[in-house]
This record gives sequence, structure tokens and C-alpha cells, in this order.
Amino acid sequence: MKSRKVWKWMNRIITSVLMVLLVGVAAIVLSTKLASGEPEVFGHQMKTVLSGSMEPGIQTGSIIAVKPVSDGNNLKKNDVITFKEDAETLITHRIIEVTETKNGSLYTTKGDNNDGPDREQVLADNVIGVYSGLTIPYVGYMVHFSQSPEGSALLLIVPGIFLLGYSVITIWKALRQLDVKDDKPADVK
Repeated sequence: MKSRKVWKWMNRIITSVLMVLLVGVAAIVLSTKLASGEPEVFGHQMKTVLSGSMEPGIQTGSIIAVKPVSDGNNLKKNDVITFKEDAETLITHRIIEVTETKNGSLYTTKGDNNDGPDREQVLADNVIGVYSGLTIPYVGYMVHFSQSPEGSALLLIVPGIFLLGYSVITIWKALRQLDVKDDKPADVK
């Protein structure tokens, strides 16, 4: 009798965890897709670091929080910024020099782990955001994978398969218990 109660509670806990996992992963994948691949948490965009140019402070495979900027002209030396190098590539480097022009600010940037500054100066309009200091190591590999079509499918399908399999096992056990009850002779009075 006691083992049956334990089994019921374990069953409820596992089902709840699987449902929360499935709904949570689905929400993350959908919000990422709806926000054009830029997940946002508390007003900060989460960016994946794919190179070692900012090590040891920011490790390859980390996720960093970047506060979006509306005006890229107000940044200063030593700010760590994320900027567009081209239409496809984002880079996170430190400002080592600020040059004021009549058209706005130009920033000379350098990765902390690089020997020299970047070849091109960064236009203020190309700055996406400023690094807020929050780094989560190694999670970026998973996030980068989850943003791919294969990763999105895998992260939605695998928890769904686990939930479906667990449901089949639970239904099978419940049916088996009903069969056992039907096979027992009824008490005759």
C-alpha cells in the first residue's frame, strides 16, 4: 500500500517535470524565433560568444548579457561593446580609443586576448549593445545549437517523445492494475 502511494507521487512529479520541461523549451524556442533569434531577459539580449578573442574574461561558449543601446555615441574607453562587423557577424570587443567626428563617434576596438586592435574602426550606428558583466560559461554552445533548425527540432521532439513514452508506460501500468482487480474473486456475503 505504501509503495503504491510512493509510486503515485513519483508518477506525478515525473509527469510535472516533463511537462514543465517541454513547455519551457517550447517557449524558449518560440520566443527566440519570434524575436528574430535574439532572446531577451529583463531588457538584456543574450549573445553567444563563439571565439576566444575576449578570454580569459569571457570564455568561448559563454552566454553574455548585452544591454541594447539606442545611441551608440555615448560610449567611452574600456566599455565592452557588441557591434555589427557586417550584416551577418557580431563581435564583442573592448573600446580602446574614441574618436569624435562631425558624423558621430568612431571606436577603435580590440579583443582582450588579441595582440593588436581591430583593422576597422566601429561606427556608433553599428553598436548593438554594451556588455553588462554577466557571463554564463559553456551554455552558449547549447543556445547556439538550439537556434539551428536541427537544434530547435531536437529540443522540441526529444522531451515530447519522453513525455509520450512515459504516458504510454503509465497507461499500461494502470490497465494492468485494472486487469489484476478484475481477476480477483469478489467477496461473497
